[in-house]
Amino acid sequence: MAAEHATYASFALAPATRAGGVLAGGAHLITHREFTDFVVDGRPLLFRLADLDAVSPLAADVPPAVLAGQVRALLLEAPAPLPGGRYLVYGCPECADLACGAVTAVIERDGEDYVWRDFAWQTGDRPDLRLNGYRGLGPFRFRGDGYRAALTGLLDRAHDVREDGRRVLLVGARATVLNKLAAALRSIGIGADITHDPSGVPPEELRAYGAVAFGRAVGEERKEEVRAAFRRAGADVAYVSGLAPVIPLLVARTEEALDRRPRDRRRLAGLRATEREAVVEVSSRCRVGLTVHRVGRLRRTHEHVAFDGVLPPGSHSLPLDPESVRGEAFLVARTSGEVRVAAVPH
Repeated sequence: MAAEHATYASFALAPATRAGGVLAGGAHLITHREFTDFVVDGRPLLFRLADLDAVSPLAADVPPAVLAGQVRALLLEAPAPLPGGRYLVYGCPECADLACGAVTAVIERDGEDYVWRDFAWQTGDRPDLRLNGYRGLGPFRFRGDGYRAALTGLLDRAHDVREDGRRVLLVGARATVLNKLAAALRSIGIGADITHDPSGVPPEELRAYGAVAFGRAVGEERKEEVRAAFRRAGADVAYVSGLAPVIPLLVARTEEALDRRPRDRRRLAGLRATEREAVVEVSSRCRVGLTVHRVGRLRRTHEHVAFDGVLPPGSHSLPLDPESVRGEAFLVARTSGEVRVAAVPH
């Protein structure tokens, strides 16, 4: 249907969640994602797409600059990312790759109005509307003032959020691991954004981060480029890298990196490991939990509680079960409000 035949519809935005979970048998995890959904005539647009597991491009785990880019695109202030004036409306919640399939639509201006039309399921450069078009969905005509107010309001709210340094930038290529880590960090009050290249992020946004976590697939050249971007921004951040893709371990290491207190102001003053024991240093009496995370054959992960008890001030040697640290293993020590991570040599 041509744009001039589209009837007026109301446009709004609303928080939405793609709930995480474990599939039958525990073999696969479903990544928890938070995003902003499009609400058309009072109803989430996603609800009109039967049984579709997807999220909008307005995700909660992207840097503000990336979110601003998505908003500018929807306002037609940037070129269409796909041929034919098409824009991604909903994409894969695990990797956001077009190859997994996405719902796209033509978005265009008609005077002051914005029109969304020709919705389709797309996996390549151009969709086949005859085979994969969503018949009966749209076109929608949105009044320009309300449309712009909803989208710019989203940016205003995003810029108002400040975590006072409890924010981490995740840099890597494995989208599944990064999405799971971001969701886990947000669940404990740590802001997390994902990017492949922070070079386009404004300096003031880089200075809002307290730590940067690199995925294992990130090479040294890319790491140095990221560090250089933060140095140019005058941002003092901690860097996390080299750990196994085990979410509880990565969360613990990120928490440790964000804790910039000097050693003499910590109760959990130190942690190191040998192949047979863990050495835990505490500055005052406290309860300490010590967990071993191990990556075994076939990249399966294992978790073992090595110690859970109260320790007096001083240095303590705690024996480790040799079987629990066989292969690639890491220790995580926790006390109230503090965490330490150490690799087990092998």
